[in-house]
Amino acid sequence: MNRFSLAVLAVFVASPAVAADIATEPTPSPIVEEATAYDWTGAYIGIHKGGGWLNGDFSIPGASASENFNGFLMGTFGGYNFTFDNFVIGVEGDVSYNWNDNRYHAFGTHGDIGTDWAGSLRGRVGYAFDQTLIYATGGWAATRGVIDTPFGDEDRTFNGWTAGAGIDWAVTQNIFVRGEYRFSDYDNKTVRGVDVELDQHQATIGVAYKF
Repeated sequence: MNRFSLAVLAVFVASPAVAADIATEPTPSPIVEEATAYDWTGAYIGIHKGGGWLNGDFSIPGASASENFNGFLMGTFGGYNFTFDNFVIGVEGDVSYNWNDNRYHAFGTHGDIGTDWAGSLRGRVGYAFDQTLIYATGGWAATRGVIDTPFGDEDRTFNGWTAGAGIDWAVTQNIFVRGEYRFSDYDNKTVRGVDVELDQHQATIGVAYKF
């Protein structure tokens, strides 16, 4: 057998071993990026709208009455959150305008009674499931009651407390949407000799930008 034939034979004999070495070479594992939980920490500002159901109790010596003042409300809110693992605490304030006037007719004239501006400053505490935050809230609240007649206007500011709960859901890293319910109870005021007490239920939806 000549040298050329020996060389060819050596190549064929060695080929399976080389192929085996190539086949058994380990394949590098793909790089997998770990998903990070949504961070609720930071400042935010948004707008909300919804409905308000206001109850007014009116009394004078020897008589009393109750009236409902229901309507649409719209406003803005803003605050700051701190995150500790899945727990979120923060502070929030809001200002809203109520369209809930009732018109009354007497002695050939009329008057409008209701509330207009309202606001609150509250604490919040919640638990985050990644992009979903469920929270409770409570604090100080105020609203302005207004009597509007052809003979003049009069207004009173009612202070009290508010409490409720809601849910925030992050659509992106900077935008979240909200649904919230709150109950507000205000102190008594005397208006033109009438003792007035107000409380309100409200349900709102909103959208906010987180910085």
